[in-house]
Amino acid sequence: LFAIFAFATCGGYSGGLRLSVDCANKSESDLNIDIDFAYPFRLHQVNFDVPTCEGKRREKLSLIGDFSSSAEFFVTIAVFAFLYSLAATVVYIFFQNKYRENNRGPLIDFIVTVVFSFLWLVSSSAWAKGLSDVKIATDPDEVLLLMSACKHQSNKCLPVHSPVMSSLNTSVVFGYLNFILWAGNIWFVFKETGWHSSGQRHPPDTMEKQSSSYNQGGYNQDSYGPAGGYNQPGSYGQVGEYGQSQSYGQSGPTSFTNQI
Repeated sequence: LFAIFAFATCGGYSGGLRLSVDCANKSESDLNIDIDFAYPFRLHQVNFDVPTCEGKRREKLSLIGDFSSSAEFFVTIAVFAFLYSLAATVVYIFFQNKYRENNRGPLIDFIVTVVFSFLWLVSSSAWAKGLSDVKIATDPDEVLLLMSACKHQSNKCLPVHSPVMSSLNTSVVFGYLNFILWAGNIWFVFKETGWHSSGQRHPPDTMEKQSSSYNQGGYNQDSYGPAGGYNQPGSYGQVGEYGQSQSYGQSGPTSFTNQI
């Protein structure tokens, strides 16, 4: 969705400006000079006619600059990011087993995500600079300086309508939002790779070794089993005065004199 908003607000743009040239001879004036331009912003190909205020002769001018490279680069990255996101969504939902097979899918996804994050940053920065140049090239005050009639003080040249650049500003914002979105997604894709799982294997293995050592040691043996006197019914062992064992069974204690 963010990629759609990015290329739609930039690739679908069309705008224009309007100027007026009021000559000293009113019959030669032109108060509605419309100049339209659109994506991909090859402004040097945008031509328009203006009066010279010297009879009926008119001159043909064009805007200055070609900013198609940064604009087309931005839109291309947005379109490919949208297509990859759509394809990845299908794989996540319907081909999850194939995606995780041999860890190849997560690794490819991780590399592509890193590349798109970098491309979003580069393309958004390039388009932000290109948009700044487009604003300067289409500024009505700058366009009026191109007209020979406006160099004479007897003629009045005024801007009537400036181009609306709100959608282009929005495209730059969405470009950087896409960069943040893709860069933040790097961590979640990295968790799907074998690199992340391999880094998490050592702590569980260590705990298993420790638990097995305790199970094999004496802590797991029943020290109060049949070998001990306390587990025998009705009798328990006791050491006598001369180191001999006295036994008290169910029939009562034996004679201490007999033991001596």
